[in-house]
Amino acid sequence: MVRNHSNHGVLIVGNYCHDVLIRNGTVLAETLGGAASFISNVLNGLSISCSLIAKVGHDFKYEASYRPIIVPTSKTTVFHAYFDSISAPSGHSDRVLKRVCSCEPITPSDLPDGKFDYGMAVGVGGEILPETLEKMLEICNVVLVDIQSVIRVFDSVDGTVNPVPLKESGFYHLLPKIGFLKASSEEALFMDVEEVRKLCCVVVTNGREGSEVYYRDGKVKVSPFLANQIDPTGAGDSFLGGLVTGLVQELAVPDAALLGNFFGSITVAQIGLPKFDSRVLQRVKDEVQRRKLSCSERRDEEIEFMKPEGHEQFHSSLCAAKLVSACAMQECLKDFPGITREQGFLSQNNGQSKQLLNPLYDEPIKTTEGKP
Repeated sequence: MVRNHSNHGVLIVGNYCHDVLIRNGTVLAETLGGAASFISNVLNGLSISCSLIAKVGHDFKYEASYRPIIVPTSKTTVFHAYFDSISAPSGHSDRVLKRVCSCEPITPSDLPDGKFDYGMAVGVGGEILPETLEKMLEICNVVLVDIQSVIRVFDSVDGTVNPVPLKESGFYHLLPKIGFLKASSEEALFMDVEEVRKLCCVVVTNGREGSEVYYRDGKVKVSPFLANQIDPTGAGDSFLGGLVTGLVQELAVPDAALLGNFFGSITVAQIGLPKFDSRVLQRVKDEVQRRKLSCSERRDEEIEFMKPEGHEQFHSSLCAAKLVSACAMQECLKDFPGITREQGFLSQNNGQSKQLLNPLYDEPIKTTEGKP
């Protein structure tokens, strides 16, 4: 897997959406969603050049960092995330995800004509087509694919997300051409990891257990970062943002995945699209630069999969930066007095709903059961 330094930047492809978080029939939060929003949030924070292709409907009212393609005849993709009662052993709740409505898919003609070092196929609502991914493979030197982009199907009645096996997705034949396939531990059950790793690098995230990198010649376990989970939404997306940042900075894959674990852990400690403390971001930039310089003797035309010397020290350095983030999160939680860190996701004392960022609709969102 060779880098082509004649290209520049990262191309992110995936629609913005509107996330509605619901528990016990109550809308707890409404926020800008979609993997593209979480990934670009990380890249912007770390000053990584990127372009974004996303489609939304005429009802889109968020102030997004990158202007989407507005489809006048369509509505913005909306997801309802239903959380059950908090489970005692894990400290967080299970989530049932339903697509309430969807914007039209992204087609090859929507993509730019330029060349990119890295492309990211990160659809959430079925908007990535096989032909669109093929075009990305033509214009991007290395393409990262989130498995949710290709295996999600949606119930025709209530929109419940029901993944299909990767081999039945219509994308399997493209695996030998992509660089990285990212999946959560739950999503990894829909593929044969041992088989797929022979075709491309597979990165599996597993929450508090960290992540694992599977490549043709071996596998590497990458350490996690401690986090107080409030909202798991977007953790895998922020992981991808950290991963591609590390690759752009020419870090070895285990170091890049460590950066992904770092941003995933920050994301679960906040509700919706996370805010990154400027002090934390500067510390991370400094540590990444030091790490890059310490590995400067490595052949930088090849992507390295082995865990390089000094990897554990890099983890320790990021842990030190995480302490700054923890203090910032304590300040953030003061704005949500009904939420307790010990109880996990959106545990509220007063039952009042929270609306974050700019609400997409003027009227309250209705669930598929007709309840707010």
